[in-house]
Amino acid sequence: MRASHVVQSALLHGVGGVLAALPRPLALGTGAAIGDLLAASGLRRRVVQENLLRAFPERDEAWRTRVLHEHYREVGRIAADYTRLPELVHGPRERIFRRYEIEAPVREALAMGRGLIVLTGHFGHFELFGATVGRLAPLSFVVKPLSNPGAESWIRRIRERCGVGAFPIGSGVRDVIRTLRGNGVIAMIADQDARRDGVFVPFFGHPASTPVGPARFALMTGTPVVFGHALRAPDGRYDIVLGRPIVAEGRHDDPEAIRRFTAWHVAQLEAAVRERPESWFWMHKRWKTAPPVGETS
Repeated sequence: MRASHVVQSALLHGVGGVLAALPRPLALGTGAAIGDLLAASGLRRRVVQENLLRAFPERDEAWRTRVLHEHYREVGRIAADYTRLPELVHGPRERIFRRYEIEAPVREALAMGRGLIVLTGHFGHFELFGATVGRLAPLSFVVKPLSNPGAESWIRRIRERCGVGAFPIGSGVRDVIRTLRGNGVIAMIADQDARRDGVFVPFFGHPASTPVGPARFALMTGTPVVFGHALRAPDGRYDIVLGRPIVAEGRHDDPEAIRRFTAWHVAQLEAAVRERPESWFWMHKRWKTAPPVGETS
């Protein structure tokens, strides 16, 4: 590992170990305080400000500033809960979740016999969301491995303790297709800038390059897709919900079918983010890639 990776891994293990050892209410408060420090440090603050202005131009600056600060605090809380993710996934349902509405959609989808794609965004506690669905049926994440092998190893061990697997983006395509055709379950996140490899669909009224993996897998295999999320409730528990299964229509090599399905799941995410804007990951440059000249959606 590079020297910077060693330092980052040591910091991750140290801070993570402290947060995991604290009682959960204290850990959540500490995570929120860490978020305040990150906001005060200016870490990606301009990116957050620009994204919020682009997404919510109709809101005043005071509102966007409040969302910004609460976003950093929520990122800290999610980080704190990530250190105890296996405990949350395997804990008593009523202690972890205020709303738990995922069983019926999973049963309905798997009854079709074509597997299930669980789709979400960098929204709320997305790892808890996927791993909790994985309690109902064996599940693997489709992931982009981190460049820091120490951090990647730390995250992999947490996922293993939660009972979920992982397929790397790209090299894991065959495994994903084999899993779906065997009526298995995969979980995907597809809400970050995909550069020129993505398809441009509207997100908060602006064309955003979006990964096409979910659309291609769904169209290639006929696998139903469910969109959902796990969001923190006021009492510290989570509301975890899934929508009804959707079966994409068209061919996997049809650009319009890919665009149509991608626009659908991006619209689902946008609607959810409008309800809970502090819970989406605004630090990412979502609109970094400009669309081709003349393309607006």
